[in-house]
Amino acid sequence: MISLLAFGSYIYQSASAIVLIFAVSHILAPAQYTSFSLALAASQLFCVFVFEWLQLAGVRFLAAASGEEVARLRFSLFTAGLLSALVLVVVGSVAGLVGTLETSVVTLAVAMAVLQGATDLYFMIVRVSDRLGTASALLILRASVLLAGAVAGALLHGTAAATLFGIAAGYGAVLLMSLVVHRTSLQRASRHAMLTDWGNFCRYGIMAAAASVIHLSVPVTLRLIVIATLGRASTGAAGFSMAIDLLQRPFSVLVTAIHTVSYPNVVVQFERGVDGEARRVTARMLEFILCATIVMLGGLIGLLPDAAHLFVPADLLADFLSAAPAAAIFYFLHTHLLATLAVVPHLTKSAIRLVVVAACQLLLVSAASSIGALFHISVAASAALATALIILFASGPLIRFQAAPRALLIVEATVAAAAIAMLAAARSDSLLWLAGKIAFAGLAVVLVTWRGDLLASARSSN
Repeated sequence: MISLLAFGSYIYQSASAIVLIFAVSHILAPAQYTSFSLALAASQLFCVFVFEWLQLAGVRFLAAASGEEVARLRFSLFTAGLLSALVLVVVGSVAGLVGTLETSVVTLAVAMAVLQGATDLYFMIVRVSDRLGTASALLILRASVLLAGAVAGALLHGTAAATLFGIAAGYGAVLLMSLVVHRTSLQRASRHAMLTDWGNFCRYGIMAAAASVIHLSVPVTLRLIVIATLGRASTGAAGFSMAIDLLQRPFSVLVTAIHTVSYPNVVVQFERGVDGEARRVTARMLEFILCATIVMLGGLIGLLPDAAHLFVPADLLADFLSAAPAAAIFYFLHTHLLATLAVVPHLTKSAIRLVVVAACQLLLVSAASSIGALFHISVAASAALATALIILFASGPLIRFQAAPRALLIVEATVAAAAIAMLAAARSDSLLWLAGKIAFAGLAVVLVTWRGDLLASARSSN
């Protein structure tokens, strides 16, 4: 039941993020929305740049720790987190001096990154403390508060800065509430022990986080290429930015939910050295991720046109619909390169390989997208093709690990996704017809879940 709550919390978080984007895009002018979108993406990139190494190291080391070691590792993580926040403030200040965004927007983006990193780190510690239910409830609370803060800021002042301030205030409020709801035990570490922990975190965490930063800079690069080509004030740039903002959320949030429930047990089984069991739990996690994202891709392609006609502002609709299908395919591939194919290198702590793969993706996507923009070819489609080529290059460790998902289940998920995607050809002339299409998609999801016994796999992995 707690696993279902965890999945529900991430689905709610994804839905709230989508509602936030729709709501803000209706309130802000196109130029303000483009600034908001760029600042939001930069904030997330800053957050990953400075805090991701602690997230990755925390899950990797805390999941397998026990006794007093857990409290000591938490103390080392918190102290490292404080230093990381100081580094982020310095980096953000430099970025504000050389960037083109307003100083207030950059300042708020840095504040958001610090507060998001702090809350994510605390939620991770709550989760690996075997408090999955508490962590899930906190995620739901945070998503609700961020949505309310963003909409309130946009409505009151109608600027990107006000909207970002609402989000930053929401992060701060939730962090304070989280500290009250769940108090975690700490054990002050000696200077030598803390430096030893930091060394262990750095050897794995910094390189793995560098790979994540490079991967997450790819969507930012796509935005910059489109903005440079079309201009920040154009509806084309705003429509593309909206497609990128919306379509990254479902895939990343879904995969994060599955990782949150299943990955700690994968780490434990791998550390125990029982190869057969480690391969089994890894394969179950991977087939859950593959089936869920394949069906989600079909759902986005099939239902997004109807949702766009209902919620996307009229002046952005054509540009949004033009960019959305290719953007969905890009994010499907991007998510698997970032999360699925990286599982085995993370387990073996082969962080250098992660960096090489990420750098190759950034270089190839940048080149392909620039060429696509030059010749008026879809930037998102060019990025998707480049990412697919990198996936072929990066598949070796996963193939050698032999944690193979069930092929028949993947085929069934693909067939279900194709059936849902074909719904795009049938325009919904009424809400009743749209409800029928959603019911059909829901039935396909239930069938795939039942055939693969995916929820049972998730519960057994927890």
